[in-house]
Amino acid sequence: MKPTKTKKALSRSMTLAKTALVAGVLVGLSPMIAKAAELEKKGSTSYTSHYVFHPLGTVELSGIGKATSLEMVGTTENTKGEPAFDNMKAKCQAVNVETGGKKWIEGACAMTDTDGDVVFSTFDTRDLDAAQPNMDCGSHVITGGTGKYKGISGTEPFSCVEVATPAGEPAGSFAMDIPHNTVWEIN
Repeated sequence: MKPTKTKKALSRSMTLAKTALVAGVLVGLSPMIAKAAELEKKGSTSYTSHYVFHPLGTVELSGIGKATSLEMVGTTENTKGEPAFDNMKAKCQAVNVETGGKKWIEGACAMTDTDGDVVFSTFDTRDLDAAQPNMDCGSHVITGGTGKYKGISGTEPFSCVEVATPAGEPAGSFAMDIPHNTVWEIN
């Protein structure tokens, strides 16, 4: 028995409706997919890095000074609920110096997002932004990146909040939450 013209038309209509439904779902989801991968060319946001500091070695001259190399590992959390600088893995190498009655930490960090793209920055706890007195611990300088962050530059004044060290960390480790106010530009 041959299908009638009505059955053929109904079958074509169903196929067209299914295609339209799938296309509508994909179009509806595409802004969310693109939003996760995009970063504005210029912007600002706030995020917090949750770090554990691991001491790697120390050089000390009694009564003169001490320098400790540190590895900092952690994750980031955008405190505004925005996608920028959120859910990144952060790893830094730093030196903690104490001499002449002064103490500071300086180093460099790489933050890697879920796509594998990286933001690179340097930091110094002696570099304070007088315009942001609540960011009283130092500043990062964003010096470049890969992938979507290629050509990025910017500044990130930060504060330091001591938190409990997670269980199981090596002896001498300590933890901090480091809130940042970030301004960036991609050229």
